[in-house]
Amino acid sequence: MKYILAILLFYSPFYLAAQNFQWDLYAGVANYQGDLQGRRFTFEQSKPSIGLGLSYGFTPHFLVRGAAHYMTVSGDDKNNTKATGILYRNLNFTSKIWEAQLAVEYQLFNIQERSFTPYIFAGIAAFHFNPYSFDSLGTKVYLRSLSTEGQGLAAYPDRKPYKNNQIAIPFGGGLKLAISPKITVGVELGLRKLFTDYLDDVSTTYVDSATLFAAKGAQAIEFAYRGSEIHGAPPYPAAGSQRGNPKIKDWYYTTVFRMSFNLGNNFTAGKKSKLGCPVNIY
Repeated sequence: MKYILAILLFYSPFYLAAQNFQWDLYAGVANYQGDLQGRRFTFEQSKPSIGLGLSYGFTPHFLVRGAAHYMTVSGDDKNNTKATGILYRNLNFTSKIWEAQLAVEYQLFNIQERSFTPYIFAGIAAFHFNPYSFDSLGTKVYLRSLSTEGQGLAAYPDRKPYKNNQIAIPFGGGLKLAISPKITVGVELGLRKLFTDYLDDVSTTYVDSATLFAAKGAQAIEFAYRGSEIHGAPPYPAAGSQRGNPKIKDWYYTTVFRMSFNLGNNFTAGKKSKLGCPVNIY
């Protein structure tokens, strides 16, 4: 008997802690806002986004959450019909994004008492991206190594190569609904404030075409300006001409459905919730 008691005492802290953990599954779409996507929020050009996370509730209102997300974002000048110059620029990109984030979430209501709650969250994230496009033959070409805006070239010492691994500030909010004592579902909008303007490989001005050709070859010229693929488009712009707008900073965001599964029973004897179950005591 004493051995059983010792085992129970040893594992009880882990068991009690487990009562407040939950798995979080995320599935939805991702998009971005930047030089190749003028709208601040849209479902146009959206791509799939999935994620898996773990949350810990240390009060009925506050949770700490960690998550890993995988998504795709893209943009294409062909979808912007408002500006002829942008159509002639004819740029496009796609990027796979791997993200790990840690955030604090605040729930307005105790979900076990009301069965639903709005919530907000904010935190920090690390992500990896690598923009690419396709040439006229359909071959995938990664853009960073082409230095399309002179990044890393001796003639442009102020333009450093951008890093594929970056830090972001994730924040957003959503609405949760408890459909059982174990399962919560909801919808969430998550924004990411970035510290790079090269998520889409576009930020500032065109560099001299001869300089770019000498350093990176004809393919760099092809992907710095793709007007040659459009009949009647003007030739490669003069050095210093606007290619991107540094005032339009890159963001990416997700709109997802979220499903959470409690790892423990999360309940104790006492008050009753609207779900017909005792209230979570944390």
